[in-house]
Amino acid sequence: MPYIAVTALSHVGLVRDHNEDSLVVGPWTLCGTVTQNPQTLLFPFGRPLVVAVADGLGGQPGGEVASALVVNELAALGPSLDDTQSVGDALNLCNRAVYSAAEGRPDLAAMGTTVAGTLLLPESLLAFNVGDSKVFRTGPDGALRQVSVDDSPPPAPGHRTTSAVTQVLGGSRGYEDVTPHLASFTLSEGDRYLVCSDGLTDPVPDEEIEAVLRVHDDGRAAFELWKAAIDAGGPDNITLALIRIGDTL
Repeated sequence: MPYIAVTALSHVGLVRDHNEDSLVVGPWTLCGTVTQNPQTLLFPFGRPLVVAVADGLGGQPGGEVASALVVNELAALGPSLDDTQSVGDALNLCNRAVYSAAEGRPDLAAMGTTVAGTLLLPESLLAFNVGDSKVFRTGPDGALRQVSVDDSPPPAPGHRTTSAVTQVLGGSRGYEDVTPHLASFTLSEGDRYLVCSDGLTDPVPDEEIEAVLRVHDDGRAAFELWKAAIDAGGPDNITLALIRIGDTL
């Protein structure tokens, strides 16, 4: 029977004093905590499966609250999702949930979060994101390609990345619907996807991520990606999920 393997971890990094990232893999969520080693979960094909990372906004109160709200909403909504319209609607429900939770709470004012992830269906995969957390795909040749679309301005000259975001769930702009980025892909045996927060991609260049994925299987790859971010200074929370389509369970 075909299966889906998801290998994930979440770590505070070396600079932040707490983890504002959250993770959802099907019914399983990990919110604002730390995994010491990559964990792998196996799922059979047949039911919708959401795998997503939410990265609470740094510099604002309640980032971990916003990211946890979003992944818990996606865990609950995941079994009912079946196309791009339903995913877009779900992300706007998440957006409203973040605003509603902050209403009347000065300690949570302007809290927000990015989100990026995948919805795996029997014959396709939908990638989605709001903000600058990312989804990557590796093709048969091992080449890494980003399939999410960053909601961020171009980096300044001489810089590889930027910390600014132009669209998030919640945040300080006042309530308005978000416009998620959505893309659909046909599933094939051996496909691999990487969903991650910018705690991985800001310090670790794409070519280094690609090199790790070319060489290592899922568990070792997740560890080596985390280690690369730590070796680069671990400036932010690091959360990632590797998704692989297998042939026989």
